[in-house]
Amino acid sequence: MFSFKQFTITQDRCAMKVGTDGVLLGAWTPLINNPHNILDIGTGTGLIALMLAQRSNAEQIDAIEIDDEAYEQAVGNFENSPWNARLYCYHAGLDEFVDEVEEEFDLIVSNPPFYTDEYKSGDDQRDNARFEDSLPFEELVEAADFFLSDNGIFSLIVPFKEEEKIINLCQERGLFPLKITRVKGTPNTELKRSLLAFCRIEQTPIIDELIIETARHQYTPEYIAMTKEFYLKM
Repeated sequence: MFSFKQFTITQDRCAMKVGTDGVLLGAWTPLINNPHNILDIGTGTGLIALMLAQRSNAEQIDAIEIDDEAYEQAVGNFENSPWNARLYCYHAGLDEFVDEVEEEFDLIVSNPPFYTDEYKSGDDQRDNARFEDSLPFEELVEAADFFLSDNGIFSLIVPFKEEEKIINLCQERGLFPLKITRVKGTPNTELKRSLLAFCRIEQTPIIDELIIETARHQYTPEYIAMTKEFYLKM
């Protein structure tokens, strides 16, 4: 169990546990368009959907999860949260959801599986949560284009080395960078992640960099400011 300031995540049945990537995306995602409804693709524990429920006034927050165990755990985490009336989880794959749902969303978020060049563990549940072939970037971007409202924002976190690929895939569908934040673990390490937000309006994106720690458990003021509304000890 992982406790945040306003909600708790039970995760014993989920392949992918609460991690920095999910917290970063949930805390960083722009809400400048004041979204009425939100879609979280591949919700896992439900962490990002819950963070956005805390941060936003969205009346409807839908999540999709294909894994049986993770789906049931996300449903439980939603039901036990202060925002249970606004949260709903679909037990479906993305292709199935695309076929059945015609709604548009003002915000779409995803912390997609993105391990493309490592040996698989043999644990199907964990591999599906981690490896990009279970949710190819091309399918994710196609779905984002399909569901995104005219003034909507599509937000995701990927390895820094995949940033250019994602930007190109989005631009092919008329989705343009709104904000890009490149993430380092410490000042002296290489760029590790890219937080990317896209919209349908072509513009000059805001580009910045975030460093998480200066030393072990010595968090930077920027990271503290971003996550202090969630982490108990921030």
